[in-house]
Amino acid sequence: MNRNLALEFVRVTEMAAIASARWMGRGDEKAADQAAVDAMRQMLDSVECQATVVIGEGERDEAPMLYIGEKVGSGNGPELEIALDPLEGTTVCAHGGYNSISVMAIAEKGNLLHAPDTYMKKIAVGREGKGVVDINESATENLKRLAEAKKCRLQDLTAVILDRERHYDLIEEVRTTGARIQLIGDGDVAASIACCNPNSGNDILFGTGGAPEGVISAAALRCMGGDFQGILQPRNEEEISRAKAMGIDDINKVFSIEELASGHVMFCATGVTTGNFLDGVQFTPWGARTHSIVMRSKSGTIRHISAEHHFDTKPRY
Repeated sequence: MNRNLALEFVRVTEMAAIASARWMGRGDEKAADQAAVDAMRQMLDSVECQATVVIGEGERDEAPMLYIGEKVGSGNGPELEIALDPLEGTTVCAHGGYNSISVMAIAEKGNLLHAPDTYMKKIAVGREGKGVVDINESATENLKRLAEAKKCRLQDLTAVILDRERHYDLIEEVRTTGARIQLIGDGDVAASIACCNPNSGNDILFGTGGAPEGVISAAALRCMGGDFQGILQPRNEEEISRAKAMGIDDINKVFSIEELASGHVMFCATGVTTGNFLDGVQFTPWGARTHSIVMRSKSGTIRHISAEHHFDTKPRY
């Protein structure tokens, strides 16, 4: 993949972030998400590529655009696969909370897992935890291993967990170890990425969230040198059938980070609301400021891009 494409794709997440940020705190999740989808879809056609959405807004009969299987891009250039979430943390944005982002992962054809819209058990860590944790082990054991790898006390670690009833036993186990916990209401992609940021204060992510978000998280952590493992957790026979139709025969398989996102991967995200690794959109009298991150697994390069968008010279969002 041409490295210049990474900067083209960040323009896409920038516009989606600006559009959805207009709805921050206004309590309308659907409007915020739709604004992001519309802006992202419009901007994708300006990118010189032939891309297929493999993780998006759902099936074609559920989503009018950015649906799984949709062809995007200019129609010229390399054949790519895209996993995207125009507004990750929809509820967060609608309620004016922290850590909502617009996000995309891009890979060459055949290198992103086609994950069904079901749950996935996940574990994510930064560079120090790569090869150390094991999703089949208990949270207690994984925290002990990570503390040893990071040469710190177990009590100094912070685990990130989605605040859901299904995680009550997990939360209690982690509390028993003495480790600290940050409970989040939404947005486990941003939380997974934060585990690779030494300034975030987050060390490990546990729990069950969306499988599509797991693929996007894995792509990001591939670029950052972290680790991610996932196991599908289908809720019914229909979801099992859909997974098998998408090529996943072993429902209990532990997916490694390389199996979720292989080959050369690019990742870009733009902050919608301020979080622990990206600033949110700031509107000004002349336009808006955005903060984005762009990463490539091939080089390991991580770029932070602060951009000023002047609405008198570009479409207003």
